[in-house]
Amino acid sequence: MFETLLLNFLFLLLPVVTFLIFFEHKAHSYNRKILVLLSAVTMSLCIAKPIQLDIGFIFDLRYIPFIIVALFGGYKHVLPLYIVLNIHRFMVGGDGTISSLIFSTAVLLLVPLYSRRFIQLNAKGRIISAAAIAFLTIGCYLITLSIIEVEVDREFWILTMNALTTYAGVTCVIMILIERILANIKNRERIMQSERLNVVSELAASVSHEIKNPLTVISGFLQLLNKSKSLSSEEKGYVDLSLQELNRAEKIVNDYLSFAKPQSETMIYSNMSAELEYTKNIIMPYASTHKVEIHFSFNNTLSKDYDRNEIQQCFINLFKNAVEAMKEKGGGILDIEVWENKQNIIILVRDTGIGMTKDEIACLGQPYYSTKKEGTGLGMFMVYSAIQKVKGSIDVQSEKGKGTTFLITIPA
Repeated sequence: MFETLLLNFLFLLLPVVTFLIFFEHKAHSYNRKILVLLSAVTMSLCIAKPIQLDIGFIFDLRYIPFIIVALFGGYKHVLPLYIVLNIHRFMVGGDGTISSLIFSTAVLLLVPLYSRRFIQLNAKGRIISAAAIAFLTIGCYLITLSIIEVEVDREFWILTMNALTTYAGVTCVIMILIERILANIKNRERIMQSERLNVVSELAASVSHEIKNPLTVISGFLQLLNKSKSLSSEEKGYVDLSLQELNRAEKIVNDYLSFAKPQSETMIYSNMSAELEYTKNIIMPYASTHKVEIHFSFNNTLSKDYDRNEIQQCFINLFKNAVEAMKEKGGGILDIEVWENKQNIIILVRDTGIGMTKDEIACLGQPYYSTKKEGTGLGMFMVYSAIQKVKGSIDVQSEKGKGTTFLITIPA
């Protein structure tokens, strides 16, 4: 029995080790499909090498990958595993085949219902939840078998005790490995983002100041020229257009300069109430123009050191992007909620706009990347830069056609 369980455990390591070696460093959309395929192979191997009981039933660890995929992937990704599991189980035959079909159907219907809440938990919460669900699942399965099979003996009850602890323990081990991989991926993304921010910061410090000086001189001379009475109306139109473009160029330069180190005179220690109220009031007319209703709530007493100008610009960019995402749908609701949780300031910005794909979310915050045709990509880059400087993190959840949620966590 021990050798068979150990072999099943090695089968469960197959998707984890394969992904770790070949796919962890490649952020492609087909990674989920590969993981589902590897999980299906793992389930088939577990069914092929089960523990044979004298009473005619078989026992294996097939439900562990089934449960984990159901929790992380929901109905869409667990359905192929359900089909593979039952096809293979019918091919094996023997007692318990119908019971397996009924029970796997129940797991298919119930476990993915918890998927969305499960993903929102922290790493420790997901590990404990997955182990508890695995424990309850196999417990219910074995109790069902004991009711159906009237000739259960001492061996069956010994198996029940061992199965419950094995399922919970093995699920914990697999989940710990999965969470470690997810943590490594997030850390690598943070490092890459930090490198991008450093590059742009260096460019801002070395180039922007030099560009701003000639722009100021040109703007001054054009304003003097615009006051000349000898210019025709057409020529004054050209000068006005040139001044507008110069102002736009200066705005872009100022965006670059905002990536540089914050100025000491704008550093404050506050709970961000004034900055959020200020930016909300600034964006209100723009939102009203595009039929966007703003819901604002603030329940935070924690304070933080930050650059006032940078944080204000960060929120303006974030709110403006949310309004523009709803503009194409003829309006919507922008929720801005602020609260405190375990010495963290939590800021939620949720819109009902056009939403984004997973690939678009993965590219957010990169220099010059924008989902808008006329966008420069500097707005969201500045948002990520500002949050990183206060040692915060940004979690984005979005669905095409339904909207986007930004969850910002800032340690106080």
